[in-house]
Amino acid sequence: MSETPVAEAAAPESAGTSRRREATRQKLLDAAALVFAEVGVDAASVEAICERAGFTRGAFYSNFETKDELMLALTERVAGEKIDEVAERVAQLQERGEDLEPGALVRQLLDVAFDKKEGILLTSEIRTRAMRDPRLATTYLAWQEGMVERVGSFIEELAGAYGFRLRVPATEFAGVILQTWEDASAFGIMTGLSAAETQAMVNERTARLATALVDPV
Repeated sequence: MSETPVAEAAAPESAGTSRRREATRQKLLDAAALVFAEVGVDAASVEAICERAGFTRGAFYSNFETKDELMLALTERVAGEKIDEVAERVAQLQERGEDLEPGALVRQLLDVAFDKKEGILLTSEIRTRAMRDPRLATTYLAWQEGMVERVGSFIEELAGAYGFRLRVPATEFAGVILQTWEDASAFGIMTGLSAAETQAMVNERTARLATALVDPV
């Protein structure tokens, strides 16, 4: 009786191959962020993204099955970068031990992660697409929930350190602040404000809201 051949296990990627693959992936994400912001998610083609990144379609499809998969990966990367920036600012604030009121604290937290126009447009594009795509909506809402929970933990930590009493739960506080931050950023672009003017307007609105949601002890 002949034996059934056993399939050989696929050889693991070498460290060098893995690094090159990750570098290619990040360049594709960088290119996609620019193309999405320029022409919108729907109008952006795989070819345009590959041309901007300097790669072939083969390089794209070896990293992402679809444009939507790339967009979700880009959303996660943007969120991760913002969270890392806010976490670093929280550590700096605690290290300096400055005496700050609630509005100033929130302003400093969000100011460090303020998006350029391209980032604001990208977030708006992804949110608009998510409203039409249930699968993307599920992923987008999960990403947003993770952002709110993480920022909420920062808010709770700082409230304890500075002796503030929150009028609403920390996650609800974070959700309202982030929503205001996103909406105000989009409003700044639609009304033709400069980057500096938009940032100042966003900071003022979020600071006022934070002050209203906190009782100093």
